[in-house]
Amino acid sequence: MSDITVVHVMRHGEVANPDGVLYGRLPGYRLSELGQQMAERVAEHLASRDITHVVSSPLERARETATPIARSHGLELATDGRLIEADNVFQGKTFGVGDGALRRPENWKHLVNPFKPSWGEPYVDQVVRMMGALDAAKDAARGHEAVCVSHQLPIWIVRSYVERRRLWHDPRKRQCTLASLTTFTYQGDRIVSVGYSEPARDLVPAHLLAGAKPVKGKSKAFGA
Repeated sequence: MSDITVVHVMRHGEVANPDGVLYGRLPGYRLSELGQQMAERVAEHLASRDITHVVSSPLERARETATPIARSHGLELATDGRLIEADNVFQGKTFGVGDGALRRPENWKHLVNPFKPSWGEPYVDQVVRMMGALDAAKDAARGHEAVCVSHQLPIWIVRSYVERRRLWHDPRKRQCTLASLTTFTYQGDRIVSVGYSEPARDLVPAHLLAGAKPVKGKSKAFGA
């Protein structure tokens, strides 16, 4: 058996969210039609890979994204609660300075410490659970490849940890576009490289691509 194992950590596809709320861990937020196309596109991209394990966050949008990948490899989809979205006190609210949660003074207390952060699950806690989920996927697919479907912030935080960057950051600079793959290559039990790709890039609206500048009247995906 090879001592090289590859774990692809995928961000789910676009979510149907007409009210523009920060949906976080709320149930009922499913993929949009475009999000379903993204999931199918990545499944096609990974069809020839040696994938022996597919696991997702328990949230609907993640499971729907992972399903075509598991199906194309004849695998049963597993779930791992450690891959879930980061907790956030603004969950269920619109989020913005002019017309959202930031407008109300009672919410300002949650913004005092961006380094922890004070508005949600500590970054360190996200690292611990995500590393545990990645290690479990690596063990399940040892010598082969695994796919884990998760959410933007936890993916970016675990990548930042592995690449030895500070965990606090500007959210606009996360390199973790919808339906992207952040790929961790293990030699034995040690991560030796990290890669990033966007197999469904042509399906992602321009204002949602990694590093895109805000466009008036449009917003980033909420609680992704």
